[in-house]
Amino acid sequence: MNASFNQEVQKLYQSLIDAWNKRDAEGMASRFAEQGVQIGFDGSKLVGKKEILSHLVPIFENHPTPPFVTKVKNIRILGNDTAILHAIAGMIPPGKKEIDPSVNAHQTLVAVKKDDEWQIELFQNTPAQFHGRPELVEEMTKELMEIV
Repeated sequence: MNASFNQEVQKLYQSLIDAWNKRDAEGMASRFAEQGVQIGFDGSKLVGKKEILSHLVPIFENHPTPPFVTKVKNIRILGNDTAILHAIAGMIPPGKKEIDPSVNAHQTLVAVKKDDEWQIELFQNTPAQFHGRPELVEEMTKELMEIV
């Protein structure tokens, strides 16, 4: 059961990342539960599909958002219908070939299975600046560049 759940949760996460990378606000918002929460890199807290969608549309329309490069670090099943996923993420700015370490992040996703479908209850994208520990920024960037 855990292997199947892990795959389903990872698929949910990847569909969220794919929607971001395609600049698809509707696709991102649709992955969330009705009262799902998204906490953005800048600390913005959005509750519900409608609020998430209305926040993302102008971002994609007005900013050249770089795609995410991500690596899932672990998935823990917390019960028959709940899981938490932790990933690291970086971004390669348009026209560049290297990850910009200043926007590295830890990503946390809490998923709940409702009506036989996994939905996001919480997605948090937290800056990974490691203040005073530049070797950790370098280590994360190197780990993500291995994927590129």
